[in-house]
Amino acid sequence: MAEAEEKETRSNEESTDESEEDESEEEPKLKYERLSNGVTEILQKDAASCMTVHEKFLALGTHYGKVYLLDVQGNITQKFDVSPVKINQISLDESGEHMGVCSEDGKVQVFGLYSAEEFHETFDCPIKLLLYERGWMNRWKPSVLHEGEGNIRNVKWRGHLIAWANNMGVKILDMISKQRITNVPRDDISLRPDMYPCSLCWKDNLTLIIGWGNSVKICSVKERHASEMRDLPNRYVEIVFQFDTEFYISGLAPLCDQLVILSYVKEISEKTEVECCARPRLDIVQPLPESCEEISSDALTVRGFQENECRDYHLEYSEGESLFYIISPRDVVVAKERDQDDHIDWLLEKKKYEEALMAAEISQKTIKKHKILDIGLAYINHLVEKGEYDLAARKCQKILGKNTELWEFEVYKFKEIGQLKAISRYLPRRDPVLKPLIYEMVLHEFLESDYEGFATLIKEWPGDLYNNTIIVQAVVDHLKKDPQNRTLLRTLAELYTYDQRYGRALEIYLTLRHKDVFQLIHKHNLFSSIRDKIVLLMDFDSEKAVDMLLDNEDKISVSIASSWHGSPMLACVTCPSFSPVNGMFITDLLIYWVLFVFFQIDRVVEELENRPELQHVYLHKLFKRDHHKGQRYHEKQISLYAEYDRPNLLPFLRDSTHCPLEKALEICQQRNFVEETVYLLSRMGNSRSALKMIMEELQDVDKAIEFAKEQDDGELWEDLILYSIDKPPFITGLLNNIGTHVDPILLIHRIKEGMEIPNLRDSLVKILQDYNLQILLREGCKKILVADSLSLLKKMHRTQMKGVLVDEENICESCLSPILPSDASKSFNVVVFHCRHMFHKECLPVSNTVRTSLISLTPLPKIQGQIISFW
Repeated sequence: MAEAEEKETRSNEESTDESEEDESEEEPKLKYERLSNGVTEILQKDAASCMTVHEKFLALGTHYGKVYLLDVQGNITQKFDVSPVKINQISLDESGEHMGVCSEDGKVQVFGLYSAEEFHETFDCPIKLLLYERGWMNRWKPSVLHEGEGNIRNVKWRGHLIAWANNMGVKILDMISKQRITNVPRDDISLRPDMYPCSLCWKDNLTLIIGWGNSVKICSVKERHASEMRDLPNRYVEIVFQFDTEFYISGLAPLCDQLVILSYVKEISEKTEVECCARPRLDIVQPLPESCEEISSDALTVRGFQENECRDYHLEYSEGESLFYIISPRDVVVAKERDQDDHIDWLLEKKKYEEALMAAEISQKTIKKHKILDIGLAYINHLVEKGEYDLAARKCQKILGKNTELWEFEVYKFKEIGQLKAISRYLPRRDPVLKPLIYEMVLHEFLESDYEGFATLIKEWPGDLYNNTIIVQAVVDHLKKDPQNRTLLRTLAELYTYDQRYGRALEIYLTLRHKDVFQLIHKHNLFSSIRDKIVLLMDFDSEKAVDMLLDNEDKISVSIASSWHGSPMLACVTCPSFSPVNGMFITDLLIYWVLFVFFQIDRVVEELENRPELQHVYLHKLFKRDHHKGQRYHEKQISLYAEYDRPNLLPFLRDSTHCPLEKALEICQQRNFVEETVYLLSRMGNSRSALKMIMEELQDVDKAIEFAKEQDDGELWEDLILYSIDKPPFITGLLNNIGTHVDPILLIHRIKEGMEIPNLRDSLVKILQDYNLQILLREGCKKILVADSLSLLKKMHRTQMKGVLVDEENICESCLSPILPSDASKSFNVVVFHCRHMFHKECLPVSNTVRTSLISLTPLPKIQGQIISFW
């Protein structure tokens, strides 16, 4: 629970502290402040007895019979000496122009605040409840509303309903019907009604809230149905909520759908063990049908609470502004709903800076007291004080934003506490950019104590944030102490890269065998710097190095050629006036360019002369990409493949058209490479020697048969049969594979009687199956051919049976006159050939055969000659 704090001095000086708050994490709903200024002056000499609230001003009654009009700050605007005794109640009309006052001596006064109107009446105690209405001639006409049940303790009038409380209970009168519609009896009759008075409050025109003793009732005025009226009033009252509280009720006020209750509290003193008055409480509760839920509860430290009774406290409220006034004899406290600024205040007080910052960001348009930046800076300071340096540094990004002055201030603050490393990761690198000195200061901090962290910053930070020369020199100085430190060397290479001293960076990367060396060459086009570093690159990663050399032949060629000073070819290629007009042609340029590329290949091969294994890797990849570029090194590659990569030797021999076969054969025979030797012999035309080598060296009948199939030479099959005739396993292999190439009878007749041949039966069965398969294939093909021939014949017959268009544009190929006569009534005979040549029948020469006539009359040679001459 929240409690307002107060520090009363011995001289009874005014205390301006708010309500004291309990040590609780639950945020209060209301905030409190004392009504000061004129109120302070009044209560130093007098005591407050009652107060009423208007939207324009306040009216305060005192024990000495005075009524003061106050503004909302407590300043006195008017003073009325109404009575020499205590003011019991004050009432204001809606316009705030008339005021009614009743005092302890039975005097009632109604007068205009801004006019001379005035009404006075004095009653003997106990008084009746009288209603005064203006009648004829503006005279006041009294009428008795209630009498005979003791003193009237409280009256509240709203709309057409008047509620009052006497010693017996609460009554409600309907002014329209002039009928009393209900009587709500008092629950605890043991309490003296003068000491524990009834509290009445209209929530709206039809809802009355009653608090008496420790009981609360919420009553709703409802219209009675016409069928139920009879002799009953047309309205009735229903109690919709009823519950008891822990303490005695001194005042009530509505707050939306909740209820504000001012309670009088008694407690047992720990020192004297005697019941005494405690601080009053202001509770916010949520009414339920038979109970209530406490939302908040505040204990209020009002002046002189130890001497007050339940009847000394009053609660008034301003409907439009949710302001609540707690009145006691020596104090007036104003309670109001807490706004977002108050919420942030409470969060900051509880050191919940993260939540306070979030709340300020959400409500930045409505908060007036706080600034997001101030809260953020307080949060950073709080984290630093707690030693959470990394979190504090991370929050700087969000809180400081683009404010360079604040960034630099925070960096120096972190330096003072020795935590530059913590903030280094979060320093801005773009928009904004801090002074170079800031970044250099952080880098020096890392360089003195953390090489890895220093390297990380250099890699992550753009090189233009700091003075590169200063940092390079600092790294060089540290390398003098530890020249083999790989971290510093790697970082120095990166610094050289930022400074565009790529040559030095490349040297360091190659020395370190760093994986980024190839990326550096590509990114900054350092191909001119690798002419004398090819071996180093190949030693580091031969695959990547070769790929780079081959992928960038044009760039490397230019860089190598650029060192060829005075070259006429270079002059031709680079001459800005080069053009066909000056006598040079594009073909010449291409020739020179190819020469440069070959020059680059020669340079690489020369560099790798003492490292044949690397030379082989380069030439092998070059050959895989282009079989002709490195043709002058194909002879050399034979030895390289034989030495370092025999599995790729045979594919190389097959694909190369520039390889000297005699040299290759010599090397393969020296090394006893049978497969390669067989291939070379067959390629050189010596197939019989190749076959012999397969059979004698490899003893592989399947490979021999495959070789014979590839060569498709009958003599080779004969040699294979002769060699295999005394070797049963070979005979089996031949029987299984020879059927489709050589008549198997030739082999079977040569097999000696009595020779045991493995799997002979299976081999013979396979021969028969192969033979049957061939027969079936032939028959199938024959059927297909017959069917296709028949189909084509029918198609030709249909085509030839079609009619041919003959009109007056056609002419006789013999007499060259129109084929159709001018007189269509006369009969005529025309001969039309399928080649679309047409003749009058009488123009056709007599011939023994149609073919002779066709050939002799059709001008085919002429047509053919035209086609040839056209092409």
